Amino acid sequence: MLGGAGILLGVAAAPAQAAEVSYKTECVPPSISGLPPVQGTTKVEITAPAEAKVGDEVTITWKFTQAASKNPDVLDLDKDTVKPTGTLKAGGVQTADIAMEGPRQNPAIPKNSDMKLSDMTGKLKLTAAGDVTLTPDAYDINVSKPISTDTKCTPKETVKSSATIKVTGGGTGGTPTPTLPTGLPTLPTGLPTLPTGSATPSPSGSGTDGGGDSGGSDGQTDFTGKEVSVPYACKTPIGDKNATSPVQINAKKNGGSYDLTVQFKKSVMDSPADIPADSVKPSMEVALGGADKGTVHVEGPTNSAAIKSGDPIEVPDLTGTYKPGATGESTLSPGVLTVKALGTTTTCTPTKSEVSLTLDTSEQASGASGGGSTSSGSGSSGTSGGLAETGSDSHSALKALGLVAGTVILLGGAVFTFMPGRRTR
Repeated sequence: MLGGAGILLGVAAAPAQAAEVSYKTECVPPSISGLPPVQGTTKVEITAPAEAKVGDEVTITWKFTQAASKNPDVLDLDKDTVKPTGTLKAGGVQTADIAMEGPRQNPAIPKNSDMKLSDMTGKLKLTAAGDVTLTPDAYDINVSKPISTDTKCTPKETVKSSATIKVTGGGTGGTPTPTLPTGLPTLPTGLPTLPTGSATPSPSGSGTDGGGDSGGSDGQTDFTGKEVSVPYACKTPIGDKNATSPVQINAKKNGGSYDLTVQFKKSVMDSPADIPADSVKPSMEVALGGADKGTVHVEGPTNSAAIKSGDPIEVPDLTGTYKPGATGESTLSPGVLTVKALGTTTTCTPTKSEVSLTLDTSEQASGASGGGSTSSGSGSSGTSGGLAETGSDSHSALKALGLVAGTVILLGGAVFTFMPGRRTR
């Protein structure tokens, strides 16, 4: 019995005795929050098997013994609203970026108290014999309420490895190299050759180089643009904000014109306040380039139902019609975005333009080239609207939150963050 127990203990892989490692960290809140970057110290303990074999897939645990910050005096964080994700660097005989993720589990975190982050786990398949080192790297912290916000934390010094796995060869997880049997017969010589000049089939459809499908004369009617990341500078009645959102422009040919659909690829977000129905309406001027010039107006529907505080909000598609004003290769890029909410206007201008869709167009009468499109008049400086009426009307706070919510929906920014720093007045 004792001998059998010894065998079992010998087979089990002992966990590594991971020493705590600390490193200077900079955490950057979303720019829309108005809070500055925070300098702090992260303390981490990495746990992994001390020994393993080539081909094994091992589970690794990242434990925060100290986050780089405290929860500032912005708001109390509710129970189970904080979720960490990060990257663990594998080095030595094998290099890899290991994705780490923790559950959304935390106690209630009052203002001005230490952050409590759950343990993160990840997996690594071992491919080479020798020592594999594990070193913590950047991590993100997401808070789901009152709306989804992200803060990104990166090391500001060289981080020491926190654990080492000794990998030996001969694991069962690898794929053995087959050996060919000897004594096989040789192929006869003088076999006839295949005839030359065979036709090569032509690929169907269009490629996506340089920004989505290219609309040609091969009968194609649907054209899918590529997703591009658009940085916006926004002017709102409550201040200037910056945000970045992934955007995609698709087209469907309709006679000589194209029906456009602009999609914002952000996930569902929670509303920071009660928003009445029909109070938030987005629109955009799609920028034309290449052979054609000008813009195409697209717009989305208003919210058809009232949205309660904390409920998710989906991004609406923006639609419109593009009538080409030139013959040739024309490009379409996300342009100026306008958000009207509760009597106010926010204007967001791309700071960098990138083509999402390229079309082979044919000039149409009264097409777009050079003249742009009919504007909805919403691209103003963003200083008009009811937010100027700040007197004793308690509804003004709701208007401000409603406007921010409209901007957040479309641009994927965050209103709150939990990194420490001086609050803006």
